[in-house]
Amino acid sequence: MLDRRTFKNLDFLFVFFLLLLLGASLLVLSTASLNVIKSQPYFYVKAQAMWIATGIVIAVIVAAIDYQKFRRFSWWIYGLNLALLAAVFAFGTAAKGAQRWIPVTASFNIQPSEFAKVFIIITLADFLAKRQGKLNRFRDFIPPFLFVAVPMALIFKQPDLGTTLVIAAIFVGMMFIAGANPWKFGGLLLGGALIVGVALWLHFSTNLPGFLKFVQGLPLPMKDYQLKRLTIFMNPMADTSGDGYHIIQSIWAIGSGGLWGKGYRQGTQGQLNFLPEHHTDFIFSVIGEEFGFIGTITLLFLFAIFLLRAISIAMKSKDLHGMLVGSGVVCMFVFHILVNIGMTSGIMPVTGIPLPLISYGGSTMWTNMAGVGLLLSINLRRQRLMF
Repeated sequence: MLDRRTFKNLDFLFVFFLLLLLGASLLVLSTASLNVIKSQPYFYVKAQAMWIATGIVIAVIVAAIDYQKFRRFSWWIYGLNLALLAAVFAFGTAAKGAQRWIPVTASFNIQPSEFAKVFIIITLADFLAKRQGKLNRFRDFIPPFLFVAVPMALIFKQPDLGTTLVIAAIFVGMMFIAGANPWKFGGLLLGGALIVGVALWLHFSTNLPGFLKFVQGLPLPMKDYQLKRLTIFMNPMADTSGDGYHIIQSIWAIGSGGLWGKGYRQGTQGQLNFLPEHHTDFIFSVIGEEFGFIGTITLLFLFAIFLLRAISIAMKSKDLHGMLVGSGVVCMFVFHILVNIGMTSGIMPVTGIPLPLISYGGSTMWTNMAGVGLLLSINLRRQRLMF
């Protein structure tokens, strides 16, 4: 548990900007969710306030535990993670074409794939810390890859491509921090990206030369509608009433905000419900429409300071294990922010990744706050007490 002397290490600037972001979430939700349930305009604000309050409790509890103690139970946590992900297929409920949630009560569900992010950060950090200095050869990369491949496969099967990509980003970031040979590991990543690119090109090709006809329309382990959602951002006008609709509405919303925005609760795309999922995945579009360029830049500034302090906490850890845990949390936040803003701006595929600490969602908020708790646990123990 905590000693009072450890509080001298607390990064108050990190906590301050965290609270500003949580406050921004409630402010934006008070307009973004106003007309989602017309009979209960503040339903999502009240629910988010509860998720934030309970999330703070989770962060405090996690921060009070020495992050190194999680190493003793690493394989148990890994097993629990796999069990929860597998339970989705046995007991989970389906919605919007995906089976991701396990019902706890009639009105409350949990999403194990969200918690899997933190579980993987904790367990992969221990796995990699034990291999310090032993990630120089290509074959050295195989055990860590297999370690994350199993939970990633279960998540991809749901299907939940967004979370699968988040875990992939966490894995890549933590591998580099663990000391993986940058040339060899980087070369593998580049090669993998090229293979994926060629596979997509072959899948969508319709007029290849005769000697390549046998690979035309190459089958991929995804349904056509899923692939279309991933590629429609390159030309959303090709399907204005279908998969391109989300992107078009989002771009219109952000662009119409101008410099100062249309004003609080004065947006049209969000308030009239033209913009889908505007209280969850597309909440950044509401910020752009109602608060304009100034509002989005202010939010990005809050995120920037928050992330810089988080990076500082990770880099000042007293050991490699703490640095790996901290860097994993940072990678999770950075990837979420970049992809969410990218997809709402129309420059990245729509993958259903929420904006951390801002978008509505219980499992998402709890996962974010558990990550914050891990950072604070590292921060509070960055120096060993000598007396």
